[in-house]
Amino acid sequence: MEESIARALICDTGRELLKTGLVARTWGNVSCRLDEKHFLITPSGLDYLKTTPEDIARVELGTMEWEGKRKPSSEKGVHAAAYELFPEVGFVIHTHQNCASAIGLAGFDSMDITAAEREALGGVAKAEYGLPGMKKLKNAVRAAMQTGAHTVFMVNHGVVVCGKDKKQAMERVQLLEEVCRRNLRVSTAAPKRLAGKKASALMDAVRAEIPTAELSGGDYAVMWANTKRTLHAQLDDMAQMLGSHVNCVKASPKKIVRALKERDAVFVQGLGAVVKADDPDDREALRLLTEKSALCALHTSGIGAKVKLGTVDTALMRFVYKKKYSKRKG
Repeated sequence: MEESIARALICDTGRELLKTGLVARTWGNVSCRLDEKHFLITPSGLDYLKTTPEDIARVELGTMEWEGKRKPSSEKGVHAAAYELFPEVGFVIHTHQNCASAIGLAGFDSMDITAAEREALGGVAKAEYGLPGMKKLKNAVRAAMQTGAHTVFMVNHGVVVCGKDKKQAMERVQLLEEVCRRNLRVSTAAPKRLAGKKASALMDAVRAEIPTAELSGGDYAVMWANTKRTLHAQLDDMAQMLGSHVNCVKASPKKIVRALKERDAVFVQGLGAVVKADDPDDREALRLLTEKSALCALHTSGIGAKVKLGTVDTALMRFVYKKKYSKRKG
């Protein structure tokens, strides 16, 4: 493929993934094979809406050396594995999509998937956990792909999907989410919520103390809040932005404010999650993340699985995010 066309295609794909809700913020990455020895990939830590063709990095398969004005995604090794193992693959998408992330935590082995769906996805496999950007994760994904699978669940992280071109890769990403949504073990009943006026008054009282507080009142956040349980980090992205856990408190302004002074998010019974951040983009990311984390926790709980990131991995993810990633965002 002509390089200028490939660069534009990667940028368009990133925006399409955002629009469809399959990625958020700067999470995930997209690549395209350029020729037998090179591929192009999205840069590290740059908003998809701000990414231009000139920002895309060019990577050499054999040496992993790269060219460009921005550093390539730390997951370039995962993409390289796909291009090395599958000569027919021309496009790779890595997402942190909600339903597939949940199934990657629990339920993969008993997943309800038809033979036709499995074939359309190019085969499915699961890669064991490794820290993002590290050799352990690359090797785990490579081992999963060596089974012939073009769609790989990355435990505690997300998924990586390969296709002969952008069209097939996107179709597989979307089909995967449909299949995984069907396999969720989460109640479809509407959760019990605080009355609108009471919820508004509660948030007004919280904002009087913490002006940057914002409500994340999606159904999954409310459902988890109503369990009255602390939510422990199961996914890398939660560990990065929220740390080891998010507490749950009663619908009291004092309790919410106290919790938000200690952490950037708290689950509130009958309300959902309340998050805080000075940057509006960060608040939106936390809103999406608390909803996704609640979905995953509800699913693993519903399936009877106990899933939690290790203490050391969680602490390391949080440290790297605060010291590096958050400072170069956008």
